[in-house]
Order: sequence, then C-alpha cells, then structure tokens
Amino acid sequence: MSKVRVRFAPSPTGPLHLGGVRTALYDYLFAKNQGGEFILRIEDTDTARYVEGAENYIMEALEWCGIIPDESPAHGGDFGPYRQSERRDIYDRHLAEILKTDYAYIAFDTPEELDAVRAESEQNGEVFAYNNITRNRLKNSLTLSSEAVQKLLDEKVPYVVRFKMPVNRVLNLEDLIRGNFSVNTDTLDDKVLVKQDGMPTYHFANIVDDHEMQISHVIRGEEWLPSLGLHYLLYEAMGWERPEFAHLSLILKPEGKGKLSKRDGDKFGFPVFPLNFTDPETGKVMQGYREAGYLPEAFINMVALLGWTPADDREILSLDEMAAEFDLQKVHKAGARFSKEKAEWFNQQYLKTKSDQEILALLQTNNDFDLSGQDDEKLLHIITMMKERATFVQDIYKDGQFFFEAPKNYDEKAAKKAWTSAAAILMSELADDLLNVNFGAEELKAFIHEFAEKHSVGMGKVMMPLRLSLVGELKGPDVPDIMQVLGKDETIARLRSAVTNIR
Repeated sequence: MSKVRVRFAPSPTGPLHLGGVRTALYDYLFAKNQGGEFILRIEDTDTARYVEGAENYIMEALEWCGIIPDESPAHGGDFGPYRQSERRDIYDRHLAEILKTDYAYIAFDTPEELDAVRAESEQNGEVFAYNNITRNRLKNSLTLSSEAVQKLLDEKVPYVVRFKMPVNRVLNLEDLIRGNFSVNTDTLDDKVLVKQDGMPTYHFANIVDDHEMQISHVIRGEEWLPSLGLHYLLYEAMGWERPEFAHLSLILKPEGKGKLSKRDGDKFGFPVFPLNFTDPETGKVMQGYREAGYLPEAFINMVALLGWTPADDREILSLDEMAAEFDLQKVHKAGARFSKEKAEWFNQQYLKTKSDQEILALLQTNNDFDLSGQDDEKLLHIITMMKERATFVQDIYKDGQFFFEAPKNYDEKAAKKAWTSAAAILMSELADDLLNVNFGAEELKAFIHEFAEKHSVGMGKVMMPLRLSLVGELKGPDVPDIMQVLGKDETIARLRSAVTNIR
C-alpha cells in the first residue's frame, strides 16, 4: 500500500465522545501530513444499539471541528458504500472464502447451551471461554460430521461463524505508538465473526472493509489493542496485506483513575461531546462544546494536545499547522489527563485573536440572549472593553450585562465597602455636574479628577461609589468607558437611583 489511506469508523450508537473526536483528528492529521486520504465509515452492524440521529450527529460534529472527510456516506467516493449495513454482499462473499480455509468454523450452540457450560465452569472455579480447548466438546462443525452439519443447515438451525484460533502460537505484533510485543494464541478465544442474523461482527467487517477500502494505517483507541492478535490472523487467513496499526492511549478523567466519562463531565461541569445531543428515548439533552460557547478551532487545538506534543512545545496551532508537523511517533503512550481549566484557556486564547467584528457576529447569533435591538457601534465598544477578560463569547454579555440593564440590586459586600452617607451626597452632586459634561471618555476622565479635587477627596472615594452605582458591583472596565457607552442620561439616572436605593 503506497498511498496513505486512513479511516475513522464510529458506530452510530450515541453521541461522539471526546476520545472519538481525538481519534478522528489524529487520523485526519496523519492523512494530511502524508498527502493521503481520510475516510469516514459508519459501522452500523450493531442494530440492537443503533440510535436514531447518531450518524447525522457524527457527521455534523466532524464538520464543526473542521475534520472534513475525503470519502464518506455524504461525500461519496470510489470505495463505497461507506455504511456497513449496505455492504452485506461484500461480507457474504468474503465469509464464503474464509469458510474454505482452516481459520473459521460454524457453531450451532444455543445461548441456553452456552449458559449451561458457563455455569458448569463456574462451579468448577473456572472462567469459561469458547477457545481451542472448549470448542472440541461443543456443538460446531469441528465436532459434528459433515452430514450432521449439512442437516442442521438444511433445517435452518441458527448458527454463528467463529474464528478458529491456532493452538499455542506466538504472534509478534507491531504498533507504531507502543512498539513491538507478543501474544500467545492460547490466551485468545474464538471470536464470533458472523452473528446469527448473518451480519458480521466488528472484527470481520472491519478487516474486510479496511482491505476493500485499501486502508494503509489503522489508528484507533487502545481498547482495541487486545483484538490486534485476532486481526493479524484474520489478514493471514484471507491472504491479504496487513495495514500498520497505532493504538491511542486513553483520555483520563480530571482526577483519580480511569478514562474520561460523561459522569465526570456532569461532576466537574464540562461537556464530553462536541455538540449537544438529545437522547431520542428520554429527550434529555447532553451538552456539547459548541453550545457551551467553545470556538471550534480552540476545541480542536485542545483535543490535539491530549496525547501529542508539537515541536518546541507550542500550544496554539491551527489545523493546517498541526497537519504540517503531526507525527505518530510523537503521540504519547501514556494516557492524557483532561483539564477543564486548560480547555477554557484555549478558548480564551482564540477569543483574543478574533476581531471585534467577528465577535459581534458570534454574539448576535448566540441563542442564549437577544441583542437584536442593540446598536452595533455600542456593541463593538463593549466588545473592545470586555473581550480581554472573557473566556467565552457569552461572557461578554454575561459579565457586561450592566451595559444593557441598570442594576436592580447592589452587591452587599461592595456597598459596605464603597457606600456611605458622604458617598451618597457626592454621587448626587456628581449627577448634577454631569449635566454639562461632554461624554467622551477622555473628557469624563478629566472631569472625575477635577470633581475629586474640588471636593478634596481621594479618587477612590469617587470611583468606588460611582462604579457601584453604574454596575451594581465593584467590577468592570474603566469607569469613564462605562459612562461613555451608557451615555449621559442613563449614567445620571443610575446615579440618582443608587442615591435613592442603596442603604
């Protein structure tokens, strides 16, 4: 296989997890770095776990992330169909081939029969596995005569096709990330290749599809590492050239042991999915990074560094920059611990690079609030003041809500610190004096200084109660800038309201 071709092959059994996004991203980056092709294949043979809408969710999520396939169910290509449910004839053809070899056999054991054998093993203190020992006393084409097998087939007795694991053979396996290791086939069981309904399992369909689609490198999560021996042997059984394999480490939870889960997201307050996903059965909405306010480029930058280190330990990279230097040899063997704080830091960095006009567009299309009646020039002024402090676009509105709505309440702690009867008198006089002031930021700054000098008080004695009157708290950008955005009438109205209402 001279041309690099990689695939991301999720199952439509629910929303795409953060770990799945990283797998897709690393596939994509490797393909682009090598001048190859990135394929999206939907592995939907597990009909029992199929979730309505999950396939569309996966494709929309990848598009939001900027991970655009060269071939997919939506994009087409020369190696389709790209849904396993539409490839049944291909699997049937290759099933007939492997059944001609000594690598596969038919098993007629019913679930009840297997449960009985399993229970007997447990009584003897053993763990049951359908393997090179137990298969010789079970109901399959290895123990039955050819006539008995044909009779069962003619009678339409349900069966599965299992892989016949070799006895006591050492397999030398290679992994581009983890290096070389070996496994003895006696530790492996005879996996089902084709289920009773005729649909292939992941193991068989995956091998057939990767061969048919000329996949050169299989990049996938470490949960598939125990299956590598079986997959090596399946390629051998079919007489096919094997792709190279790379198994990615887990993304770990923020604290403690184990991989990141939705439960961790609920506990620590962050999403684990790229987009919102509505459970079709319960109607429950699981929050995604997009709806939480993350920028796609910040999200994907964060995901890329969960297990890979670019040159010079750079942290901020565009998708093209990542692709230019991505190297599987630099992907970490150890698990990468997720950090909510780091994820937010990435978003903050990318938000700072946005122009005020870009942020304005993001604010105006945010569904969490309505800015349809607001003047663009005013909004741009607010954005200029607030974006350096913001982590998310919505923070500009949330933390700057005092620009849009006068305080209804005043922070008690701030009031105790900033408000006295003397302060009330000062603010009342300040409101009167502002009637004749030009409301440019520099003019307001000079006026406040002159006002403090005229009343022989320090700037803090003026600025703190003034800020409290305008904002309701002792926070926000420079007071003259706030006053300029609010305008003369609103500023004076808020001062008079504070004098009346703060006690």
